[in-house]
Amino acid sequence: MISRRRTSAAAVRLGYALALIAALLPLLSCVRDQPVRLRFWAMGREGEVVAEMVRDFERENPGIEVEVQQIPWSAAHEKLLTAYVGRSTPDVSQLGNTWIAEFTALHALEPLDHWIAASKDVRDSAFFRGIWDTNVIGSVTRGVPWYVDTRVLFYRRDLLQRAGVKEMPVTWSAWRSAMESVRRMLGPGHYAIFLPTNEWPQPMILGLQSGADLLSDGGTRGDFESPRFRRAFDFYLSLFRDQLAPPFSNNQVANMYQEFARGTFTMVITGPWNIGEFRRRLPPELAASWTTAALPGPDGPGVSMAGGSSLVVFRSSRHRDAAWRLVEFLSRPEQQLRFYRLSGDLPARVECWRDTALTRDPEAQAFGEQLQRTVSWPKVPEFEEIAIRLQDQVERAVRGVTPPDSALAALDRDVDRILEKRRWMRAHGLVSEHEEAP
Repeated sequence: MISRRRTSAAAVRLGYALALIAALLPLLSCVRDQPVRLRFWAMGREGEVVAEMVRDFERENPGIEVEVQQIPWSAAHEKLLTAYVGRSTPDVSQLGNTWIAEFTALHALEPLDHWIAASKDVRDSAFFRGIWDTNVIGSVTRGVPWYVDTRVLFYRRDLLQRAGVKEMPVTWSAWRSAMESVRRMLGPGHYAIFLPTNEWPQPMILGLQSGADLLSDGGTRGDFESPRFRRAFDFYLSLFRDQLAPPFSNNQVANMYQEFARGTFTMVITGPWNIGEFRRRLPPELAASWTTAALPGPDGPGVSMAGGSSLVVFRSSRHRDAAWRLVEFLSRPEQQLRFYRLSGDLPARVECWRDTALTRDPEAQAFGEQLQRTVSWPKVPEFEEIAIRLQDQVERAVRGVTPPDSALAALDRDVDRILEKRRWMRAHGLVSEHEEAP
């Protein structure tokens, strides 16, 4: 028989336990109801625009709060590397797509394929192929395109027509003939095209158009002396040699828009941000005198660079599921179009280009056409350093300081030195297949 004392003691203990549970319930509820806080880093103007958009995400996802930090582009790369070293990377970040390979090599980025496979909003076929490819290192997807960038021709169609050229050619030979016609018509002190000698994308794009790989041996050596790149380099240099392009850097032209308006040059290869700049800076009477066109190629319509920014999730995030939900939200067609209207950045999803906001913009249409033909830069962390070395050698060759063959040989030597560590790591099995350049 159980004694009354033991029964009483058990009842007291049960009472204490119930009282403790009652006291803890509000605390447990508080912990359960604590919102997930995501840190999102965005660069430049994009940081201002996306701060407005994430409020809708928060309303759609109660329990998730997003803190947007705007970072100047000039400081973004260093700040991201510092955050990685200090183990303080954000949950989600905008990342220039030439940086994807570098942060993949650091094992900083979360692989996204398993989330993409389960997503209704994100699938590779919905994006421009060349742009999507910039986010795939080896066989692993590390980012989702947010907005895109490429290069096309901006040109004075009135001057072309005066020179007897009815429309922009699509081959190098016809393009060059058009430039010669413009040069003859305009006379001394005028040029067909402005190719700033302190910019590397133009000669690099011509190399891509000629089918050059730029790097060899799995992205461990330079390949600029190859016949394909040499063909592009010779075409590029001939434009300066024959005075179709002035041997000027950006710093030597006080106001590119003013010189374009004066007819000092008829064409320039540049990016989508200049649609707005040309509309603002050119005289109103020239509004119908200029337009854009996709780039000519060696034997037909040419490729251009696959640029822009992507959204990535950092591996160190404690809220990767919530971070992916934010990436999904910003990748929806309606959000990409909204982002375009707010920022002017071109959407990465193909279906967005059927919206009237873009179909009714004649200057944007050349970008839509060009985005169907883009190629990613070599996917190595050292790419931007390689691009600067190319720029140095190109300028030396343009100015006659170095013969073309010597410039390309010096460039390959420089690139081989830059990639020396990569070759060593590969030889010792320290670079996995997922980090190899394709």
